[in-house]
Amino acid sequence: MPSSFDTQSGRRRFLKQSMGLAAPALIGLPSRAAAEPPPETRTIRLEDFPAICLAPQLLAEELLHAEGFTQVEYARSVANIVSEDQYDLTMITAPALIASQDRSTSFVAIAGVHAGCQELFGNERVPAIRHLKGKSVAISALGAGEHVFVSSVAAYVGIDPKRDIDWVVAGSSKDALKRFVEGKADAFLGFEPQPHELRARSIGQVILNTSEDRPWSQYFCCMLAARREFTQRYPIATKRALRALMKATDLCAQQPEHAARHLVERGHEPRYDVALRVLQRLPFDRWRDTNPEDTLRFYALRLHEGGVIQTSPNRLIAQSTDWRFLNELKRELKS
Repeated sequence: MPSSFDTQSGRRRFLKQSMGLAAPALIGLPSRAAAEPPPETRTIRLEDFPAICLAPQLLAEELLHAEGFTQVEYARSVANIVSEDQYDLTMITAPALIASQDRSTSFVAIAGVHAGCQELFGNERVPAIRHLKGKSVAISALGAGEHVFVSSVAAYVGIDPKRDIDWVVAGSSKDALKRFVEGKADAFLGFEPQPHELRARSIGQVILNTSEDRPWSQYFCCMLAARREFTQRYPIATKRALRALMKATDLCAQQPEHAARHLVERGHEPRYDVALRVLQRLPFDRWRDTNPEDTLRFYALRLHEGGVIQTSPNRLIAQSTDWRFLNELKRELKS
């Protein structure tokens, strides 16, 4: 890594310049914060989930400070499941968000972030998706992102995820990976850098790559969700937080080298080359042009067909989305 990052002062200068002051000019997002009222609350809570694909969330701290948040808290998570009390704003996979919205209306979808961060691996018994029937899949928890996503994939090819798959609940994503590596499960859905690790060790084979394989590559894998109460009580804070997250997303797209160094400096990923490779591969610029509602409809239909959710897709979209902040931000981009 460059010598300019060898000292604490150098790291602080980088964060201040690249993540705070220079960000609006570098990525083309409007700098409207000074002209807007301050956020109604100065505290915001986000999720700290160990996956490089959630880099915008992990990079956003300095940008949130620039938007007027004096206290930015990160709560550690192992399953990427939205909690009513744990987070105000969080990135989460679209299927997992839909499953949580089927159980509770506490969280609303407010934006799409990027696509293509997940890969489904199978052993020699699972050479293709259709062979998941009757096989075991390692997951961190029932209802977690991996569980719900694989359920939607199974339903898409006509497999009943409740009856036809043996779910091996490991307790964490790391332990689920271990179960697959040890041969105690036939399949495993990985978030980066887990797929990198499996390929490096020549373990398993990719049966679904969401960055390449249609129709999954056409939709967001990661969405941004907010507590409904937070958006209702603090609309200015919600918009400011969304703007910070989208700035961080654009930084991942346009300055992946800087973003990768930041992840390493903060201890989210020890290998700079791996972080950089993942950030360069994922389409972080998609949030501007792709309709996030299409993603929710696609996965909600699959999960409804598979009996994973009971709420109809149309009703779920009507009651659990709030695009007004995203639409305002997009209008600002055009002005």
